[in-house]
Order: sequence, then structure tokens, then C-alpha cells
Amino acid sequence: MQILAITTPTILLIFGAAVWLHPEWLITRLRHRSPEVLYSVDTRQPVVALTIDDGPDREDTQKILRVLEEYDAHATFFIISDHIPGSEDLLQQMVFAGHELGNHLTADEPSIQLPIAEFEDKLQQADSILSGYDDMRWLRPGSGWYNDEMLDVIAAHDYQCVLGSVYPYDPQINSFWFSAYYVLWKIKPGSVIILHDHGTRGQRTAKALEIILPALADRGYQVVTISELVGEK
Repeated sequence: MQILAITTPTILLIFGAAVWLHPEWLITRLRHRSPEVLYSVDTRQPVVALTIDDGPDREDTQKILRVLEEYDAHATFFIISDHIPGSEDLLQQMVFAGHELGNHLTADEPSIQLPIAEFEDKLQQADSILSGYDDMRWLRPGSGWYNDEMLDVIAAHDYQCVLGSVYPYDPQINSFWFSAYYVLWKIKPGSVIILHDHGTRGQRTAKALEIILPALADRGYQVVTISELVGEK
């Protein structure tokens, strides 16, 4: 009898394809393990939250804000504090327009690889800047992975960890068309969408939103901040 050898790359490819096509089962398992982490909200109302990571960007954030204004949509911007210098007015513009700010730490790096003391220090550094613009309550770790120690630190600083349920892999797949139609494929009431700003990713997000937002409006969806989705605003 011939035995089929399954290599580690093959296993990873199968796992990656399963997550890409049907991530709901993984989110259900993660939510059960860490109920304090927000992935989505259970609701039958046609409302979803839009989140945009890694800004601000001097040029491309403006493009995103213009599209949001055109379609009367709100977003939670998870800000990297090292990207703020020279773009402080953009944060003021976000808050004035009804968007909200979230803490995405100080740099674009995997938070889970940081020693826990350094993770806490970077959380506090970012908070000390961002709290001057908005009431801070949401945090998204860099690269989206966390552990129990990180969750303890996040809670100790009166934040809640937020990930999401609709992620079109836009940092990896350089196609605004793919991002748009993946979101429209996977969206459902209570979803939390993850897109990205900064550099070419911000340009793609603005173009993707020009497709996503009118299509969601046609389906009767309202696009809101995380706080609005959970009913706190």
C-alpha cells in the first residue's frame, strides 16, 4: 500500500486555504478561547464596522476620508503613533468627521514578538499621544496576534482588544479589486472589516472603498465605527 507523504509546506498551504476561504470556524474557536477579544458583534441589523490600520499617511489618508464622507460612512482608524508627526491635523479631521481613533502601538511590527514589558511601554507611548485627540478604548495588536499576557496588559490599561471578521489580506494581495469583492463576499450583519492605510496600501483602500461603500448601501447596510457597532455611541 502506498502511503502519501504530506509535507509541512503542504499542511500550511491547506491550512492557509481553509482560513482564506472559510475563516469563520477559526474565529469561532478564537472567540471561545478569548471572549474578551472583539471579532464581530451578534446582530441582525444591517450594520458593520469599518476599521483602517497603520495611518495616518499625509497623502492617502485624505483620499480615504473623502470617500468615507461621500458615502456617509464612519470608521475606526487604528493609528501607529510613529506615523503621526506632520499629520496631526489628519487626526483632528478624523475625529471632527465622526470617526474614532484606536491604538495600534508605535510601529508597524508584530506585537506578539515583543517582550511583554516592551509591549506595555509601547501601548502607553501611543496612548499618551492618541488620548490627546480622542477617548481611547480600542487596541489592535500589530499583525493581529496576541497571547494571554498581552490581553492582561491591554485590560489593565482600560483597553479592549479588537481584531475583525472580514480581512481581505490587503497588505499581501496588491489588488483593490480583490479587497473590494472579498469584503462584499464575506460581509454580514455585525462584521468588523479590516483594511489598511499608509503608502500604496492606503491608495488601494481608497479605491476599494469606492466599490465597497455604494454596494453596501445598495444592500441596506450602515458602515460605522467599532463604538457605534457595539452600541456605545
